[in-house]
Amino acid sequence: MTMNLKEQLRELVELQKIDGEIYALKNQKDAFPAEIQALAQQFESKKQSLAAVEKKFLDVQKEKKDREIELGANEENRKKLQTQLYALKTNKEYQTMLQQISDSKADASVIEDKILQSMEAIDTVKTEVDREKQKLLGEEKVCNEEKKKVQDKIKIIDDRLAQLHAQRQQLFPKIEPKLLAQYEKILLNKGGLALANVKDYSCQGCHMSATPQTVNLIKMYDHFVTCEMCARILYIEEDFS
Repeated sequence: MTMNLKEQLRELVELQKIDGEIYALKNQKDAFPAEIQALAQQFESKKQSLAAVEKKFLDVQKEKKDREIELGANEENRKKLQTQLYALKTNKEYQTMLQQISDSKADASVIEDKILQSMEAIDTVKTEVDREKQKLLGEEKVCNEEKKKVQDKIKIIDDRLAQLHAQRQQLFPKIEPKLLAQYEKILLNKGGLALANVKDYSCQGCHMSATPQTVNLIKMYDHFVTCEMCARILYIEEDFS
C-alpha cells in the first residue's frame, strides 16, 4: 500500500508539472486581449491627430466658400447700385451712390484678399493632411505588426496547451479516480498548484513551517498529508528524483 500510494503521488507530481505549465500559459494568454486592446486604443488616439487636421481642412474650405458667397453678394449689390445710379435726380444722391459703389468695391477687394488667404491656408492644411495620412499609415503598419506578434504568441501557446492536455490525458489512467478527484479539487481552488514540495521543513506552496513529525508522515506514504495552512498535498521532491 505504501509503495502504491508513493507511485500514485509520483504520477501526481508529473501531472502537477504539466498543470503548472498549463496555468502559467493560460495566465499569459489571458493578458493578451488587454494588450491587443491597448494597441488598438493607442492607434485610435493617433488617429485623432489626423481627424483634427481634417476638421481644420474642412473649416478653411468652408471659410473660403463663405467668403466667395460674401463676394458674390457684394458684386450683386454693386450691380444694383450701378443700375440705380442713372435713375437718380439730384447730384447729392448721385455722389452718395458713387460713394456706396466705391465702398462696395473696397469691401470686395478686402474679401478677395481673404479668399486668397483662405486658398493659401487650404494648400497648407492639405499638406498637413497628406503628411498626417502618411504618418498614420506608418503607425497602422506598426500596430498591425505588434498585433501579429501577439497573435503569433497566442498560436504558440495554444499549440503548447494542446500538447500538454494530451500529456495530461495520458497520465489519467495511471491515477486512481478518487485521488485524481482530490487533486483536481485542490488544483482548482489553489490557482494551479495542488501539490507542494517540503524543503528545509517549509511548505513551498505557502512557506508555512512543517514539523519533523509532518515530514516523517509524508515519507511513510500511507496517506496523503496536506499542509495545515494552504491545504495542498505535501511531498518530498528528493523522494521522486
